[in-house]
Amino acid sequence: MIEAGRYTVGLATRPEEVAETQALRHRCFPPPAGSAPRETGRETDPFDDRCHHVLLREGRTGRLVGSFRLLLLEGGAEIGKSYSAQFYDLSRLEAFVGPIAELSRFCIDPVVRDPDVLRLAWAALTQIVDERQVGLLFGCTSFAGNSPAPYRAAFGLLAQKSLAPARWRPRRQAQETVDLAQRDGETAPKHGLSQLPPLLRSYLAMGGWVSDHAVIDRGFGTLHVFTGLEIARIPPARKRLLRALALPGLAVSRAAQ
Repeated sequence: MIEAGRYTVGLATRPEEVAETQALRHRCFPPPAGSAPRETGRETDPFDDRCHHVLLREGRTGRLVGSFRLLLLEGGAEIGKSYSAQFYDLSRLEAFVGPIAELSRFCIDPVVRDPDVLRLAWAALTQIVDERQVGLLFGCTSFAGNSPAPYRAAFGLLAQKSLAPARWRPRRQAQETVDLAQRDGETAPKHGLSQLPPLLRSYLAMGGWVSDHAVIDRGFGTLHVFTGLEIARIPPARKRLLRALALPGLAVSRAAQ
């Protein structure tokens, strides 16, 4: 573990630490109404065994306050192995040259309101991205619930300002999708911005982009958009700030735990 102010950050190295992140995910992502309960009290999937799990803890108590997982891939040709590929046709991204990484199951304990936790998560991500020379960070960014109605302004804003370049843009694959583009006039950008999840706002502040549609994920009780961030396109000032936050000593091996 590496100390960073009030918190520590490190990689899960034991099965019980991965189980701890799964228990936190269960609290952050409860089963949708009407679905079978998780009797284990943990949210799990087959990708857990292939990912590196990053843990953020309160230094004084050791309490887990946040976590995320990373799937490291050698290049775009392997993107079909990702979690996101279950929902989006990512064949255009197969041409991406260089290492890529999928960020998923990003969560912060709902009782934690300290913005330093999100900053620390990005510091850890920056260190790993730099160490592994990752060229593309990607994943599914979620909105709570299955109804698109509360997010009309946000979706319209994304369609206006943040769509993926045509050469990388995911095609539709999931059975239930929602167009981001609005058909009934202008959106209210300020309103739309307030509807964006914090993780997505962080992506966009660095030059990230999204798919032109959202997927309705009934199994998880969310809507999500595919989100990509080309590391080479992060504005220089933002990149310097992220690297100033980076955590020397947080290293990952080539294989997951």
